[in-house]
Amino acid sequence: GAPKATHPRLPGGIYPPTLAFFTESEDIDTRTLETHLTRIIKAGVAGIVIHSSIGEAEHLTREERNTMIRCAADTIHRECHTDFSSHNPPLIAACGAQSTRGALQLCKDAAESGAYHALVLPPSYYASSLDDDDIIIQHFYDVADKSPIPLVIQNPPMVAAGLKPTALTSDALRRIAKHPNVVVVTLEDDNLPYTCTIARAAYDLPKGFFVASSSARYILQHQVFEAKADGSNGSTVELANLAPYTCVRVRELSCRREFSEAARLEEDIATADLFGSVKGIVSMKAAIRYWTGYGGVPRKPYAELSPKELQSVEEWIGGLNQAERVLDL
Repeated sequence: GAPKATHPRLPGGIYPPTLAFFTESEDIDTRTLETHLTRIIKAGVAGIVIHSSIGEAEHLTREERNTMIRCAADTIHRECHTDFSSHNPPLIAACGAQSTRGALQLCKDAAESGAYHALVLPPSYYASSLDDDDIIIQHFYDVADKSPIPLVIQNPPMVAAGLKPTALTSDALRRIAKHPNVVVVTLEDDNLPYTCTIARAAYDLPKGFFVASSSARYILQHQVFEAKADGSNGSTVELANLAPYTCVRVRELSCRREFSEAARLEEDIATADLFGSVKGIVSMKAAIRYWTGYGGVPRKPYAELSPKELQSVEEWIGGLNQAERVLDL
C-alpha cells in the first residue's frame, strides 16, 4: 500500500482533478481509475486531486470515496516505485461538506485512506445564513485545527454559489491562509483581477504557500504573475485529464519564459477547454472515451451527449489531440 504522507507543502506544477469512473451498472470502476491515473502520472504531473466537482463527489457514498482514494494512493505508489522515480506525486482528496463536522470526518477518512492533503470548499447550501466572512473563516479554522492532513482551500464561484460573486473575499482568504495547516488556495480564473489580488497577498504568507489556478486556459497567465518568487505555484486543471502532457508542457515553457511556444499550445488548450465547459463532466468523459477508448458514463441523473453533440468532439479537440500525441512519445 501507499506510505503515509510526510510532506505538508505541495510542489508547484499541474494537478489534474481526476474523473470518477463507473461500470455499465454504475458501480465504481477502480480498474479504469488505475489506467487513467497511470496515464496522467507518466506525463509528469505534480500531483493528483480526487473527488473534486468533476469527480462526481456528490454521487459517491462515503465507502466509495474511501475505496477510490485507496485505489489512487496505491496506483501512485506503485507507478512511482516501478519507475524508480524520486517524485511521488501527492494525492489531494476533496473533503467539502455542508457542515464543519462533516468536512472534518471526510478529512479523517481521506488521511486514513492514503491522501496527503484535503481540499475543502466553503459550505454554501444555507447561503443566506453564511453571508459573513467570520463564519466561513471559523469553519475553515475549525477543520484545519483538527484535520490530520493539511488543507487546500478551494474557492470556485460556480460550486460555492450563493455566497458572493467570488464566494470568499480576498481578505477572508488571506486570513484563512495564515493558518499553519492551510497550504494552498485554488481559484476560479475567470476573475483575473481577483486572482492577481490573492497572488500578491501570498508574498506575505509562509514560504511554500501558493495560489493555484483552476483553468487550463490560464496556465501561462498564472505563471507570469506567479504567487511566489520561488515558483511554488500550480494549476488544478480539469483538461489535464485529457491532455496531461500538453498542460505540463505549457507550464514548463512558461517557467523557462518561452512564452511564444507556450501561447501556441495554449490556443489548442483553450478550444478544447471550451468544449469541456459545454456540459462539464459529460463532455469530458465523452472526449476521453473518444481519445483513449475508456471513460464510461457519469452516474444518473447525468445523461450522455447526444449523437449530434458527439459529432463535434473531433472539431473541438482535434488540435489538442495532435499536440498531445507529439509530446506523448
